[in-house]
Amino acid sequence: MSSGLARSLCALFLGVLAVLALPPFSLPVILPIAFGGLYLLVVGATRRTAGLAGWAFGVGFFLFGLSWIAESFYVDARRFGWMAGPAVAGLAAGLALFPAAAMAAFAWSRTKGVSGALIFAVCWSVSEWLRGTMLTGFPWNLIAYTWADYDIPRQMAAWVGSYGLGLLTVLLSVLPVTLHMRNRRQNAFATFVFISVVAGAGTLGTVRLMATTPPTDTTVRIVQGNIPQTEKWNPAFRDRNISRYLDLSAQSGRFDVLLWPESAFPGYLDENPGMLDQIADRLPEGSVLLTGAQTREPGVTGTRYRNSILAVDQTGRIVTRYAKHHLVPFGEYVPLRGFLPIQRLTAGLGDFTPGPGPQTVELPGLSPVGLSICYEAIFPGRVVDAASRPDWIFNATNDAWFGASFGPRQHLASARMRAVEEGLPMVRAANTGISAFIDGYGRIVARLGLDETGVLDARLPAALPPTPFAKYGQLTFLLILAASIVGAIGMTVRKESAP
Repeated sequence: MSSGLARSLCALFLGVLAVLALPPFSLPVILPIAFGGLYLLVVGATRRTAGLAGWAFGVGFFLFGLSWIAESFYVDARRFGWMAGPAVAGLAAGLALFPAAAMAAFAWSRTKGVSGALIFAVCWSVSEWLRGTMLTGFPWNLIAYTWADYDIPRQMAAWVGSYGLGLLTVLLSVLPVTLHMRNRRQNAFATFVFISVVAGAGTLGTVRLMATTPPTDTTVRIVQGNIPQTEKWNPAFRDRNISRYLDLSAQSGRFDVLLWPESAFPGYLDENPGMLDQIADRLPEGSVLLTGAQTREPGVTGTRYRNSILAVDQTGRIVTRYAKHHLVPFGEYVPLRGFLPIQRLTAGLGDFTPGPGPQTVELPGLSPVGLSICYEAIFPGRVVDAASRPDWIFNATNDAWFGASFGPRQHLASARMRAVEEGLPMVRAANTGISAFIDGYGRIVARLGLDETGVLDARLPAALPPTPFAKYGQLTFLLILAASIVGAIGMTVRKESAP
């Protein structure tokens, strides 16, 4: 490993390998190899060498883990296809700066052994938090999602959130490689820490899952139209697409809430009384439709366009609306539009305007619902209005942009982790899948897979009591972060003072 090129190539490979621990692969056994290997590459190295290794690891991690983004550029291949490769490569190179900074900071700490494992995990988790916060944030494929498909370890997110669970996961991944680097006493302590974390997480997760939570009496119907993105806004398919949603909604069966996905109607639904009347004809007495829709409104500087969710009652009246507040760069708006000669990928007349923030909606006869659209479900601690806790979360999304890649599966994993963190059921309506009912434990109660057309009827899972994370947010992550740093400092001081 004396060669910088060899070190970087090894780190690049380990970054690619780490993706296999995440959905849809979900192979946690990979993490001790990936992060253990990265630890060995950077422990004792200079800050520059460690930073380059961290950057190479990040490039491999994001290049493979986000490769599905290229699919979106081929929806309109004539205009944007040429951008697919450079866009994914550029995004990976930029996001890799976060693990680069993490590894440089770890090298600066000059720690080894158990204290080194703690600081390594701290540096990685802080870099994930920064990635999810800076420049509007992009917390995709957090290491905590390794456990999205595993019921017991996933529950730890209810206490410490995804960033805190990521810290514990990286710590457990690195501790085994510290055993051969220390004396017997240190090895025993590393083993003790490993067993304590595993046993603690296992106990808390098992106890949480022991509670029985019968579903509510509210029946929800999800409509999955399964319309390819290339046809969604094509005038030649407009009537067919509208009829598909109306016909599926009218299938036999009683429901209280009807859910359509993001931008289900190809136009401005709130400006189309005829369409609202057709929807009303298909709504049972006392029921309501929640649907994704584009809206527009006049503003001082011109028309403002919004990516919205509209609530339509049985009379065809729009009773409330929600505007997406966390927009997708280059998909829904172009950052620095005055300087970048780039068009956004989605159809429309202008950039979207963000809404004010998370919103809880109360509808007559129904339990309060927190509304979110697509991308908003990937942000820990920012998916519901903390001042007005809902009983469930509706996420309207459209993953048709990404075809049958593993992007939609990763998106579903994010939704499952939000449900655990908040202790709230998440109901996800996706145009081409994966639509799902997710309970407050992150378990999928019912689902419609990718590229399926149909409806999904199920009783709404019950809300759980507010979790520690729901009550205190990222404070729980900060506490485990502080405890790890204090523990590492204490072990270092004790070692230096030992005779």
